[in-house]
Amino acid sequence: MAAEIGPEVDGEREHELGTVPTTVAGVLRSSADRHGDLEAVVDGPHRLTYAELLVEVERVAAALLARGLRRGDVVAVWAPNSVRWALAALGALHVGITLVPVNTRYRGEEAHHVLERSGAAAVFLEDGFLGQDYSGMLAGAGALPELKSVITLGDPVPGGPVGWAEFLDDGRGALADVAPARDAVTAETRMQVMFTSGTTGRPKGVPHTHGQVVRLYTDYTGNLGLRAGDRYLLVNPFFHSFGLMAGLLSCLIRGAAALPVRTLDPPAVLDLVERERVTGIPGPPTLYASLMNDATRPRRDLTSLRLAVTGAAVIPSELVRRMRADLGFRDILTAYGLTESTGVVTMCRLGDPDSLVEATSGRAVSDVETRIAPVPGGDGTGEILVRGYNVMSGYIDDPQATADAIDPDGWLHTGDVGRLDEQGNLHITGRLGDMFIVGGFNVSPAEVEQLLCRHPAVSEAAVIGVPDERLGEVGRAFVVLRHGAELGSPDELVAWCKEKLANFKVPRSVVVLPELPRAATGKVAKAALRG
Repeated sequence: MAAEIGPEVDGEREHELGTVPTTVAGVLRSSADRHGDLEAVVDGPHRLTYAELLVEVERVAAALLARGLRRGDVVAVWAPNSVRWALAALGALHVGITLVPVNTRYRGEEAHHVLERSGAAAVFLEDGFLGQDYSGMLAGAGALPELKSVITLGDPVPGGPVGWAEFLDDGRGALADVAPARDAVTAETRMQVMFTSGTTGRPKGVPHTHGQVVRLYTDYTGNLGLRAGDRYLLVNPFFHSFGLMAGLLSCLIRGAAALPVRTLDPPAVLDLVERERVTGIPGPPTLYASLMNDATRPRRDLTSLRLAVTGAAVIPSELVRRMRADLGFRDILTAYGLTESTGVVTMCRLGDPDSLVEATSGRAVSDVETRIAPVPGGDGTGEILVRGYNVMSGYIDDPQATADAIDPDGWLHTGDVGRLDEQGNLHITGRLGDMFIVGGFNVSPAEVEQLLCRHPAVSEAAVIGVPDERLGEVGRAFVVLRHGAELGSPDELVAWCKEKLANFKVPRSVVVLPELPRAATGKVAKAALRG
C-alpha cells in the first residue's frame, strides 16, 4: 500500500499580515504601505525602496496599457536578472497581464516556440547578454502574428527594439487607467505561464494563478523565516520558479530587499555579500559549492549570512555541513518542488534538527498532500505524487500531456523517486529516468552521489548508468574536486566506494572534471554526460 501524508497546519507561523493579499499587485501595495522606506531592489547603482518600486511598477503598467495590452494578454521577458526585468514583470502582473519568462539560454527557434505557443503580444529582451543577439535570433526564427511590441531592457540602438525610456514615456497618458485595471485582477486571474525545461521533448506551458502563487509563497516564506529588512541575493534566474517566485516575489511578500545577479561569478557574488551585507542566498547545491570552492572565500567577511534554502536536486548531506562551516549560514533549509506544483511541495522549517535538514527535503506545506507510488524493485521507494491547490490545472493546449501527468484523482505524477518517513519527511533518491539496473538490481544515482560527496577530496558528483556487456549497465561517476584537494587517481574513489557500498552500486569508473555540465537552472545536465 502506498505511503501517504495528509495536509498539515503549521504551528510555527509568522504573524498574520492583516488582510492577506491574493494578487501580486496586492502584495506590492501592502509592502509599500508597511515597508515603504526599506530597500526593495538593489541592482548595482539602481536602488529602489518599496514606495519607489510601486511608483515605477505603475509607470510600466501604464506603458503596457498605452500599447493596447489588457488583462489576459501575454507579455514575455527574455533577459537576465535585473531591476528592469523585475519592473517589466511586475508592471504586467499589476494589471492582470500574463507573464511568460523565457530561458536566457534559448536560441531563436526555442524562444519562437514559447512566444508562439503562449500568444505573446509583447516581449522585453536584452541583446548582448552572453554574446546573444536575442532580437536578431527572434527575427530570423519566423513570423509571430500576435507579437506587436519588442522592447529592449538594454541600451537602444537605431532600428532596433523600442528603448526603455521611450517605452515609459509613451505611457504617461495612461496612468489614470492603472487603478481600475489593477482592481479587476483577482486570485483566479492567470498570473504566468512557465515553460518546462524540455528535457523530455518540447517545453510545455504550465499556468499559475495569482492566488496560487501568493498563497503558496506566503506559507513558504513564513516557514523560511524570511523577514522585512533581509537582503536576499538572487542568482537563480528569474525565468525559473526558484528565481522568480521563491526569490523576487518572496522578497515582496516579506519586505526583504532583492539583489538580482546576472550570472554566477563566485568572486563577484562574494564581493556583493560583503559590500551589501547580504543575509540570505537561495540556490541549487552548485551555487554553494562554487562559493565554497572559490580561492578568495577564506579571507571574506561573510558574517552577515544567516539564511540559505536549497533544492533543485538531491542535496548531499556533506554539502549542508560545509555550508555551515565554510560560509557561516546559521539557518539552512531544504525544499522540493517542480514547475507543475507552482515550485514548492515540501520543505523543512526553522527549528528542524540539522539531521533532518541534511537528510530530507522536509514535509508537505499546508494543504498539500504527498504520496509514494511504489515501483518494482524500489525497496520502499517509489514515484512521488502530489495533490493540492498548488498543482497546475493542466498544461496549456495539451490535454494528452495533462492526462499523462495528473491522474483522475488529482494526483500529479512528478517523475521523481523517493520515500516518506513516519513523520512525512521526503527523502528524494532521484528521477525515474536516472535509475539504472546493474545485473538485475536497481541503483539510485543519488545514493552513490551522496557517498562520493563525503570523500574529503570531492566537492560535487554525478552518477549515470553506462552500457556493460556482462551486467547490462554499470555506474560511471563524474566528480569535481574541492579547491586545493588532490586525488592520486580516480581508482582511489572506486576503492573507497567498495568499502561502503554493495558491489552492484559501486561505480566502475570515475572521471574528474573541472565542473559539471549544468542547465541554466543549476541542475546537472546528465544528458550531456551521457553524450
